Amino acid sequence: MPTTRHLLNRQRRLAARTAEPDTAESPPAERPPGDRRTPHAPTQVGHADAEQGAEPDPVRARRRRNRVLAALALLTVLLGAFAGWAGARAGELRDTEAVRNSALTDTARTSEVKGKVTEAVNALFSYDHAAPRKNRDAAGRLLTGPAVAQHARLLDGLRKQGEKQKLVLTTTVTDAAVERISSADGKDRARVLVFADQRSTRTGAAGRTDSAAADDGSAYAGAMLAVDAVRTGASWRINSIDTFD
Repeated sequence: MPTTRHLLNRQRRLAARTAEPDTAESPPAERPPGDRRTPHAPTQVGHADAEQGAEPDPVRARRRRNRVLAALALLTVLLGAFAGWAGARAGELRDTEAVRNSALTDTARTSEVKGKVTEAVNALFSYDHAAPRKNRDAAGRLLTGPAVAQHARLLDGLRKQGEKQKLVLTTTVTDAAVERISSADGKDRARVLVFADQRSTRTGAAGRTDSAAADDGSAYAGAMLAVDAVRTGASWRINSIDTFD
């Protein structure tokens, strides 16, 4: 009959045999989460870090530099073309009639031309049958070029009838406007628009029967003409006469 000690030893052996399979089949203890390692896993680097650490592509850098140079070259060509156009345009503006016309800027010269032309028109278109030579002398002193023949044609009838009708014609310029003053070929030229009143007095029989005449035998009329004047030496002479009928 087994004793108590034998029973205890037997239970210990049974317990030992029962524990050995469980120990062999039990999975290994897991390591803490912080202790996990993956020796062969690749290290991931951020996109920004990769761009900062990467060397610039020589081909890309050369293309970017070529584009910048091409843009600068095109800009230079455009600026050069604009400068040429601006210079040509400025030259055209300097050569325009408005710029060359000193009547718009030189008041002293404009006043001189206006005064000289006024005096010339008063003398050239005034006639006294008692002193016809005075008008001829004025024509020889104040006219040049085509104006000589134009003036003679305008006053031809007046001179023919002057002595017979005892005619006296008085011309008085009431206003004058200098349209243009310019310089070319070493000569100063001007164009002047003239307004004048004319009074004719006829003391002959024909004058008494003129329906336009006043009681004293005088008639009044207005006249408008444009004259071209040219400076000769220190004086201005009328070179052309345009009448407005």
